Amino acid sequence: MFSFLFGSPLAVGSQAPDFTLSDQEGKAVTLSKLRGKNVVLVFYPGDETPVCRKQLCEFRDQSQQWKAKNTVVFGVNPASAKSHSSFQSRLSLGFPLLVDEGRRVAELYQSKGLLMTSRTVYLIGPDGRVRYAKRGKPDPKEVLATAA
Repeated sequence: MFSFLFGSPLAVGSQAPDFTLSDQEGKAVTLSKLRGKNVVLVFYPGDETPVCRKQLCEFRDQSQQWKAKNTVVFGVNPASAKSHSSFQSRLSLGFPLLVDEGRRVAELYQSKGLLMTSRTVYLIGPDGRVRYAKRGKPDPKEVLATAA
């Protein structure tokens, strides 16, 4: 309905843009250093909002499934490390939240949106190619079904 505002996510089969971002603890995460694993990127608008909380908790609750599929999960938005740390700790997410200052990585992943990060989920295969890309809040089982 509002796709004219957000455009489409990256195409399945395309090479995922490389990036380095810090997580809530200040640890650098570089996508290309995760080759050989499936990587789920959950771009979400904000910490401590009801839909974002629900979405990230759904991935937390599927941790056995994604770990069994050689998959790592990251939440991504422009909130501060302090905000991410509080949010991640309070919900016991079990995966890092990346600080996308200026939403530059969201822009690379066509998830920047006009005023906030567009809710978008990607699964990047071990070869660095996009295997899944969808706007909104897809079920983690649907996302993980595309893992290599």
